[in-house]
Amino acid sequence: MAGSSFGNIFRVTTWGESHGIALGVVVDGCPAGLSLDSGDIQVFLDRRKPGQTKIATPRKEADEVEILSGIFEGRTTGAPISMLVRNTSHHSADYSEIANYYRPGHADYTFDAKYGFRDYRGGGRSSGRETIGRVASGAIASKLLSEFGITLTAYTKSIGPIDIDMERFDRQAILETSTGMPDREASAHAERYLADCMKEYDSVGGVIECVIDGVPAGLGDPVFEKLDANLAKAVMSIGAVKAVEIGDGVEAARRRGSKNNDSFRMVDGQVVKSTNHAGGILGGISDGSQIVLRAHIKPTPSIFSPQQTVNKAGEEIDISIKGRHDPIIVPRAVVVVESMAALTVLDALLANAGAKLENLKKIYG
Repeated sequence: MAGSSFGNIFRVTTWGESHGIALGVVVDGCPAGLSLDSGDIQVFLDRRKPGQTKIATPRKEADEVEILSGIFEGRTTGAPISMLVRNTSHHSADYSEIANYYRPGHADYTFDAKYGFRDYRGGGRSSGRETIGRVASGAIASKLLSEFGITLTAYTKSIGPIDIDMERFDRQAILETSTGMPDREASAHAERYLADCMKEYDSVGGVIECVIDGVPAGLGDPVFEKLDANLAKAVMSIGAVKAVEIGDGVEAARRRGSKNNDSFRMVDGQVVKSTNHAGGILGGISDGSQIVLRAHIKPTPSIFSPQQTVNKAGEEIDISIKGRHDPIIVPRAVVVVESMAALTVLDALLANAGAKLENLKKIYG
């Protein structure tokens, strides 16, 4: 199966299935000398693990990371970093009945069409648990970026029709609310809305926003390696994401250029923008202002409500999906979006080291 690796210099390869023995990731290209231990990884994994709230799947997994290589005496060695998370609560019997039919909204049919067979236990490689490797590697990328003053903050911007109010933005609430919203009032409203959806055996989607601060101007390459293009690919590679916006995104299509352009001015000898409609990227290259991206997440496709589908024999049937599923994917996907953004920005940062002769002279001159 191709397509399990991401990145050019800081390169990650995820492996494992939802109901296999374990899942994990191999990270190659991490510079030597970074202070790192399992605690740095675990804090990220704890943000996405199941069974923590009433709006998450009841599947209980500790998601404890084991670092197998690439660390010596608390620092990275420059060698590949291999990490593993064992599955301890895989009830494959919950999925045995779906072996012969295709769940609406899932990759069952397309996997069969491509490979001729599939791992039907929770979706195999298309399961949300595949994101464990993304998050574990994203934790390393985020720590490395922090060495350069670059920080990422992702949060739930909306759930169904309920939007946060940025006037009530509370960073701590991102970690303390079950929704991942930085607005406690909106979160309470969203929880009530979700409770109604669950009573009706239905699910809902939402939007995750990620802001990246401290990115210097000049990251990203024109044409095919644009920073915004790579961010879009990274975030769209998350299974439930159906659209990505940078800056004002689709709203830019409604405006005139006179309203959408960001004016430049000088502040303390530095070029800055008066506004940030572009979301921190111009011509595929970072402009030094805050990078803003949004991921639009579809409703969880596994719902208890009756649905129509077909089985492998070509017969039309009605189904009600059983098993342990999130009524909403968004809150647990917040850290996944943040991680994929971190991987992309770090890869661009490392690639940029050789963009100017003066940079190389500082290292080798």
